[in-house]
Amino acid sequence: MIERDITPELLRAASQAPAVTLTGPRQSGKTTLCRAVFPNHPYRTLEAPDVRAFALEDPRRFLAHLPNGAVLDEIQRAPDLLSYLQGIIDDDPTPGRWILTGSQNLALLSSVSQSLAGRTGILHLLPLTWDEITRFGRSPATLEDALFNGGFPRIFNRKLDPARWLASYVATYLERDVRTVTNVGDLVAFQRFLELCAGRTGQLLNYSSLAGDCGISQPTAKAWLSVLEAGFVVLRLPPFFANLRKRLVRMPKLYFLDAGLVCWLLGVREPGQLRSHPLRGAIFENWVVCEIVKARANRGERHGLHFYRDRSGVEADLVVGQPGGGFTLIEAKAGATPSGSFFGGAERVRRHLSRLGPCELRVIYGGDEAQSRAAGELIPWRRANEALP
Repeated sequence: MIERDITPELLRAASQAPAVTLTGPRQSGKTTLCRAVFPNHPYRTLEAPDVRAFALEDPRRFLAHLPNGAVLDEIQRAPDLLSYLQGIIDDDPTPGRWILTGSQNLALLSSVSQSLAGRTGILHLLPLTWDEITRFGRSPATLEDALFNGGFPRIFNRKLDPARWLASYVATYLERDVRTVTNVGDLVAFQRFLELCAGRTGQLLNYSSLAGDCGISQPTAKAWLSVLEAGFVVLRLPPFFANLRKRLVRMPKLYFLDAGLVCWLLGVREPGQLRSHPLRGAIFENWVVCEIVKARANRGERHGLHFYRDRSGVEADLVVGQPGGGFTLIEAKAGATPSGSFFGGAERVRRHLSRLGPCELRVIYGGDEAQSRAAGELIPWRRANEALP
């Protein structure tokens, strides 16, 4: 197992709260991480039918068998267990006794907020960042390889073919998680919905257009997107709002939390296809945004990310609030040749936002050379984490 960037934050949370809740998509490495970081904790997975039956039928006795705490995996499978865990924690609030993991964000956090409010730290483990990927023996050699492979640990740990593994992942997700969360009667339509979402990555999320293209109602489209977001498949990035006397766009933008999954849903079956793919720029933007999202999640930061776009077309891919005030504007450009034109749009955004505080401008691009220019920093894709304040 490689070292995960979230480990220090996980240990910090476990030193301060009696419970830690680690959420994230399936196969992001939650179980492996928790068992490695907390080797002395007993491990129970509620995915196992017999373990789940015991926890549901006799929760008091189930927890009595774990007097010193435990790692409880896929806790959303037995949400009522949290109510009984509340009393145990109140009786003995020793930090770090209970480590809870789950893959369905909304269902899990709803249960946690009701039963363990103030008793648990909450962290998100997302797919691998580029820095984490490079810790494996062999990492992708080119940008196209990086986009195609995505960031699920098993692909790298077992040197699997990404297309084959992601095909199985999507099928498993459709068959298990979707039906668990909501009543999706037409899986073929849902598969089509997934593909249409992939084709809209990096775009403003227009529910009416998405629903119409898929042949479903707007409420159904919103419900299905909520399911995808709950399972950490997609991310709806909110727009930036401020009193700038500008007509700002109010729709969110849609991204997937794994670029490899976007590629598979778009029918990309080998990295070479990405060199001339019509959505290459959007896929790269998706990769950049998710690198920033993952890096912040590993630091325990969940808020403060937006995009900027006004009605005249002035835009920046990411607006990151700085701790001491001001903003960092981040742009994604898939081109491999450094160019001053990369800074054009974001420079206009900087002029609008400068009245609210200082703005730094950083462009992550598809090349290999770092450059410091008058407008801002030009950062190679392999060093995307350096764009964060």
